[in-house]
Amino acid sequence: MKKVTLLLSALFMVAIVNAQTNKEEVDLMQAAFGMEKKAMVEEFVKVDVAQKTAFWQLYDEYETARKELGKERINLLEQYAKNYDKLTIEFADDWTSKVIDLGKKTDALLITYYNKIKKATNPVVALQFYQLEGYILSGIRLSVLEDLPLPELK
Repeated sequence: MKKVTLLLSALFMVAIVNAQTNKEEVDLMQAAFGMEKKAMVEEFVKVDVAQKTAFWQLYDEYETARKELGKERINLLEQYAKNYDKLTIEFADDWTSKVIDLGKKTDALLITYYNKIKKATNPVVALQFYQLEGYILSGIRLSVLEDLPLPELK
């Protein structure tokens, strides 16, 4: 799992450092991460042969939605980087509200797909999916928070 955390850190730090990230670069980063992540899911989540098609269809749907939320996260990080030196009370409040809302959306997406996977496969497969995704999401959040400088009001 340490490999996962390092990979996540590297991907999201590239996004922060490169505040001028464009859509194609984000798509490329997400595609590279997506392939690595899918291999980890295949290794960690034990799906019966009869349930594989249903699981992977739901997983692909989840990943599509998760990637959109990831783009929002990168956009917010870019906004933070651009405004860090001229931080205002208004920006801080607005930005933090958006981050909180994005966290809620991400958590809601995970819960939705846990329930869908549980129904299409079984509770053990759904739990494995939930645990792995929760671990990855927590790793991303921790990595981002560790590397964001604490702002001072100017």
